[in-house]
Amino acid sequence: MKFSEMKYIRPDAEAVKTRMTELAQRLSQAKSYEEARAAFLDMDEEKRHFMTAGELVTIRHMIDTRDKFYDEESTHFNNIGPEIQEPMQLFNLELIKSPFRPQFEEEFGSLMFLNTEIALKTFSPEIIPLMQEEAQLQQDYDKLIASAKVEFEGNVYTLSQMTPFKTDPDDERRLAAWKADGKWFKENQAQLDEIYDKLVHLRDKMGKALGYKDFTELGYYRMNRNCYGKEEIEAFRHAVQKYLVPVAEDIYKHQAQRLGKDYPISFADAALEFRSGNPKPVGSAQDILAQGKKFYEELSPETAEFFNHMLDNELLDVLSTEGKAAGGFCTAIPDYEAPFIFANFNGTQGDVEVVTHEAGHAFSVWMNKDVVPMDLVFPTTEACEVHSMSMEFMSWPWAEGFFGEDTRKFLFSHLSGSIAFIPYGTMVDHFQHIVYEKPEMTPAERHGVWKELLGIYMPWLKLDGDIPFYSDGEAWQKQLHIYDVPFYYIDYCLAQTMALQFWAMIQHDRQKAWDTYMEYTRYGGTKTFTDLIKAAGLRSPFGDACLREVCAEAKQWLENFSLEGIV
Repeated sequence: MKFSEMKYIRPDAEAVKTRMTELAQRLSQAKSYEEARAAFLDMDEEKRHFMTAGELVTIRHMIDTRDKFYDEESTHFNNIGPEIQEPMQLFNLELIKSPFRPQFEEEFGSLMFLNTEIALKTFSPEIIPLMQEEAQLQQDYDKLIASAKVEFEGNVYTLSQMTPFKTDPDDERRLAAWKADGKWFKENQAQLDEIYDKLVHLRDKMGKALGYKDFTELGYYRMNRNCYGKEEIEAFRHAVQKYLVPVAEDIYKHQAQRLGKDYPISFADAALEFRSGNPKPVGSAQDILAQGKKFYEELSPETAEFFNHMLDNELLDVLSTEGKAAGGFCTAIPDYEAPFIFANFNGTQGDVEVVTHEAGHAFSVWMNKDVVPMDLVFPTTEACEVHSMSMEFMSWPWAEGFFGEDTRKFLFSHLSGSIAFIPYGTMVDHFQHIVYEKPEMTPAERHGVWKELLGIYMPWLKLDGDIPFYSDGEAWQKQLHIYDVPFYYIDYCLAQTMALQFWAMIQHDRQKAWDTYMEYTRYGGTKTFTDLIKAAGLRSPFGDACLREVCAEAKQWLENFSLEGIV
């Protein structure tokens, strides 16, 4: 079914809560596994219906945040979503203590019980008002960013539409674009500070209400960390500083030389990789989608069927338009067994990476759309990001169709950017750990922490106050994950490390890389992240060995890759 034909009906919250409560009672009173199983499957269907309505609201609201109907429906879901958690928790409690647990584990696996036990640690009815307030604050942040109108060269642009100007080869124009963008953030910084300050204190209060020292432990449970914890993240953080930061520093030193700039370089100069301009896709948005179609049709029969289904059923909304929320994501609409991709094309390399990255997520959903229960369609988020980031590298043999004469620029930029991203992403996570360990910090103190971390993770950047907001060490406020999904961002870094393993494999044996990718993908969410890695025969990102090896191979490739004729 086409997305435009998918009908939204507001769920009756009281009726949903009643049905879920009755299903918990049915599970509790079941006299046989067949009866318990029937209640379990009915609950899964009830959750699918509720999630379908919620996703339709989210997608349509984000496509146009000015739409009054979906804005009001979004607010409505912010209020009822936390309330639905209560009967779901009641059902989960009955599932955990069910005498038929062995039969459930035999049919559906034991992981759903581990995940359920973690989910139970994230909720109590007493925090419902706090969850509702949190959701509203997140919506306030998203709407503020979406409402941005940046004045530049006599016109007005959204933040996404400013991106091409911020990578313009002309030094003066590029710097002016960064200053105009930073000026908008500075003018709205008081509101950004206020929203985040409220979020930090709310989350701290939630953590303590549930018996934790602060929000961090609750944040890990909300991310469903089921196979690693803070110690593993800290070890990864140290390995990033030891192996990745030096490689990224070398990348930016060479970039400064190419541009004829002093080192360290400004934010504006860091955004320009080549004096002749960054790699740009050829053609229009439709041309990019057409090349995406060619890529997926030639990659495998499974990807061909998947991507044509996405195109035929309007399951991609990728143009940047006024009122559209920032960013990009993939989600799923369960009742229609449909992935959906949301993005903001802006004429840059990122447009192609949407077609590969977000479609990597969507392909995983497509491959596992029949998995029961619904909660096991997706693995945990770091595992999901492996699907997307690795799919980006799978597209390399088709890069010329996306980039034309800029293909060599793209290949170099993609790999070097993947390396340089990990220190940034790790810094985002490190910042949040400090913030939630010290929730009493003032906004100014939080900005100071970010500026200090920049010196550790991104020493190639010049912090001189020349560009408002950015050079002052305040740019964390444009990273929506910090506001909306705390502790998510390290998942990108873990996944990028895994994707670099796929990249290395592609250099030696592309078919083996694809077979390994399919092996990793076919389990959906039925295994933990570390077990998915083992099942696919990959190396864990934790510890020194993995990062040391991928850094060495990537560094060698970058040093030997010919940029002759490219300025």
